[in-house]
Amino acid sequence: MLEPVQSCDDAMIIEFKVRRPDHEKTLLETVDNALAQIEEKHYDARFISKGISRERIRKYGFAFDGKQVLIG
Repeated sequence: MLEPVQSCDDAMIIEFKVRRPDHEKTLLETVDNALAQIEEKHYDARFISKGISRERIRKYGFAFDGKQVLIG
């Protein structure tokens, strides 16, 4: 997580996942799982409690499969 210096700046939550072929067919599915984890575990709660609005919290899922990367 990247916390902004000022509450008017954007905060970032980044979740990295490596594609597991036995669980995910595509990198897009892996990205979706990364973004779902951010939501399920309420990673944004820390920022919200500090007064950063939900609109200023950017959420990214990075999916890796060897040298291939998909960001969502």
